[in-house]
Amino acid sequence: MGDMDPLDSQLRFVLEADRLKSVLRRSTLNDGSRRENSAEHSWHLALMALVLGEHAPAGTDLGKVSAMVVLHDLVEIDAGDLYVYADEAAQRRQAIAERAAADRLFGLLPPEQGAALRALWDEFEQRITPEARFARALDRLQPLIANYAAGGKTWQANGITADQVLERARLVEDGSPELGQYARSLVSDAVRRGILLPAPT
Repeated sequence: MGDMDPLDSQLRFVLEADRLKSVLRRSTLNDGSRRENSAEHSWHLALMALVLGEHAPAGTDLGKVSAMVVLHDLVEIDAGDLYVYADEAAQRRQAIAERAAADRLFGLLPPEQGAALRALWDEFEQRITPEARFARALDRLQPLIANYAAGGKTWQANGITADQVLERARLVEDGSPELGQYARSLVSDAVRRGILLPAPT
């Protein structure tokens, strides 16, 4: 198709990305009616970047944050979703699988575009820039607020305790102290309401 070849590659990538809608996460919708899928999670993060941008560090490029949160979970098409409370060995295996998935998926695009989007994915993973830290903060905050809204359904089903939630929520504070403080207050209130187990004594 000559001049249409880059477009063919781009549309192939877009169609492949549709498979993210079939990847189920552990978290439920806020009403607890069903598990959310990873595409819904990514959309929710993009909306959060738009609405909560004032809580990002000064000078943060929110367009870049939005791009990162839309791209970050595409690798789950191949690697699947790993529960945030999985052990370290499982997390290491997942990291390897996700890098291989990134190679394949971003390799579907025209080379220059694929390299640019892969660089954004890598930046999100490395968490060095303010944009990446804020994007990761939103990624950790979203399931916390969803669990809280759903009455702790996923926490309770998996025996999760407050200290485990707070440990994972440290990335929220790393990207936004204000959102981190909010996350801590939700955890405290969840324990008070009896929807999250307190830390073991």
